[in-house]
Amino acid sequence: MYKFTLAFYLILTSVFATAVHADEAQDLTDIQQKWAIANYELEDDAQIDAFTQLSEQSALFVKNYPSSAQTHIWNGIVLASFAGAKGGLGALGLAKEAKASLENALSIDGTALNGSAYASLATLYSKVPGWPIGFGDDDKAEKLFKQALAFNLEGIDTNYLYGEYLYDEGDYKQAKARLLVAQAAGIRDTRAKADKYRQQAISQLLAKVDKKLKR
Repeated sequence: MYKFTLAFYLILTSVFATAVHADEAQDLTDIQQKWAIANYELEDDAQIDAFTQLSEQSALFVKNYPSSAQTHIWNGIVLASFAGAKGGLGALGLAKEAKASLENALSIDGTALNGSAYASLATLYSKVPGWPIGFGDDDKAEKLFKQALAFNLEGIDTNYLYGEYLYDEGDYKQAKARLLVAQAAGIRDTRAKADKYRQQAISQLLAKVDKKLKR
């Protein structure tokens, strides 16, 4: 009887664990899809309202799965994007929250989502003003981008974000190299909407890079 009960318990535990994993994956997909709409398709007050709601959803995502690195990554991405949409010094608080969330992800599992936490944190360091206003630091950004590439050398997001950073730094040759890799990554079935807009951004930035290289 004990053996049967134990075996039955192990089966139930396995099924429950699978269900939890499936629920987490579904929540992640929902946040990713809503982020793509808020980030690319909305503007002004509509965008702020969407990010306000999405930041609440991503915070709940972290609360429900606190030991999962991907929940902290996407909470950080949502908050960083919210900060970008909001702009100004009022966005610095959101940027700091995003930084903390991404650092939490790295403390749990730096390899999660192909090292996405490194690329997202690098972007924050490159976009936020430096001391004494904010925590921006180009040297840290460069280091984090290189760490991100170690996990995802051919990824669309990491290469685009690094390419954008290199463009801002005036390194147009290397920026083009990264952007071409991002362009070659194509569009993922699981992230079709976001990747479609990302590919448009890649093409637009490549055109700017080519103009700089021709001078």
